[in-house]
Amino acid sequence: MSAGAPPLRIGITVGDPCGIGPEVVSAALRAGNPADAAFTVYGDIEAVDRAGGLPDGVDTRPFRSAPAEPGALRPAAAAGVVDSIRAAARDCLEDRLDAMVTAPISKQVLGDAGFSYPGHTELLAETAGSGRAVMLLVGGQLRVALATIHVPLRDVPDLLSTPQLCQILAVVDADLRTRFALPAPRIAVCGLNPHAGEGGRFGDEEQRVIAPAVAEARAAGVNAEGPLSADSLFHLAAEGRFDAVLAMYHDQGLGPLKLHAFGHAVNVTLGLPLIRTSVDHGTAFDIAGQGSADAGSMGEAIRLAAVLAANERS
Repeated sequence: MSAGAPPLRIGITVGDPCGIGPEVVSAALRAGNPADAAFTVYGDIEAVDRAGGLPDGVDTRPFRSAPAEPGALRPAAAAGVVDSIRAAARDCLEDRLDAMVTAPISKQVLGDAGFSYPGHTELLAETAGSGRAVMLLVGGQLRVALATIHVPLRDVPDLLSTPQLCQILAVVDADLRTRFALPAPRIAVCGLNPHAGEGGRFGDEEQRVIAPAVAEARAAGVNAEGPLSADSLFHLAAEGRFDAVLAMYHDQGLGPLKLHAFGHAVNVTLGLPLIRTSVDHGTAFDIAGQGSADAGSMGEAIRLAAVLAANERS
C-alpha cells in the first residue's frame, strides 16, 4: 500500500466455537499482527477468551446462540455461527471491511441444525447474491481451483459441462489478474479420467466437455491448457510451469495440495464481490480445548487476505 493509506480492515470469524476455531484465532492474533491491519473478530467471543483471548486493539462483534463446549457437536450453536459469517460478509459488501478470514465450521453440525449449506462457499455466495463462487486452495508453489466441491464422486461427471468450465476458467483468470496481481496467468486444466481419458479409452468427458471448454476459454483470452493427466500435472505446476490448476473434483485437487503444503495452505473464495480466505483444515473436535491446535494456516490466511485486499485496492 502507498504511504499514508488507511490500514486494511479484516474481519475474522471464529467458526464453530466447539472446535479449534477459537484457539487458532486467538493464537494467530496474539502472535503479532500478521498483516498490519485493523481486525474485527465475529462469533463466540467468550469461547475465544477461554482459548487465550485477543490482544488489545482488536474489535469484536459477538454472535452466540448456545454455550460452547470444546469437542462437542452442538447444533444449537450453529445459528450464531451462520449469523457471524453473514455479518462479516455483509460488512465486506458494504465496504466496512476489506476482506474476511474464516475459521472452520462443521458441515455435520450445520446440517443437524437444519442448514443446507455444504460449506462457507455456498453460504457466502447466497449472502453476496451475485458472482460465481469458485474455491481455490493456495499453498507452497500451488494454486488449485475446483470445478466441483462438496458432492459425491459418482455425481461429478454429470455436474461438469462446457459452459460451466468456461465460466470457472474466466473467474479464475480474472481474480488471478486482479487480486493476485498476475498479468498473464497460466492455467492448467485436469482431465477427469486416468491419463486424461487416453484418447477416449478410459472415458470421453475430456473430448466431449473439457477440451471444448479449454478451447472456448482460450478464444476468450484465457491462457488455459488441457485437459492434462492429473497424475503428473501437479508436479509441473509445483515446478512453476503453471500459475494455477483447475481440478475436476475435490480430492483430485486437494490431495496433492495438502501433501505439498499441509498446515500452511489457505482456502480462497474467487468470483464474489468480496475477499474471503480461510484455513485449510477442519474443526478438529478431537483436540479442541487442549491448546495444541496449530495456528499456522490461520496466520497464512490472514496474511494472504491482506495481500489480496491490497492488490484489489491498488
